[in-house]
Amino acid sequence: MYTETTREIRVTVEPAYLEEQSSPAENRFVWAYHVRIENLGRATVQLRSRHWQITDANGRLQEVRGAGVVGEQPVLKPGEAFEYTSGTPLGTSSGIMVGSYQMESGDGERFDIRVPAFSLDSPGARARLN
Repeated sequence: MYTETTREIRVTVEPAYLEEQSSPAENRFVWAYHVRIENLGRATVQLRSRHWQITDANGRLQEVRGAGVVGEQPVLKPGEAFEYTSGTPLGTSSGIMVGSYQMESGDGERFDIRVPAFSLDSPGARARLN
């Protein structure tokens, strides 16, 4: 598990290799990642957008930007959490993801929170530092 806290918002990510959706012979490797976003602060916040940087083992970078996560823009009151699962395919057996969420406070201030970098490693991948 990977965890990072920014401005009293804790983001925890747990990746998992999806062997049943992957096809190493066709250079297709798929991972799910489960994200938990917890509001540890005293103010209500809303997740507005996401930004991901996904880098495969060959150094190819793919960026993903969009509104919300999994079609939602959750509102988190103090002490509340939101969880979701998504996924990503790669053309290599390992990679790394890192990102950020843009949040909005109740008074309209927008700020970014970091998503911790997390490693995507298939069981057959050679051990390497991504």
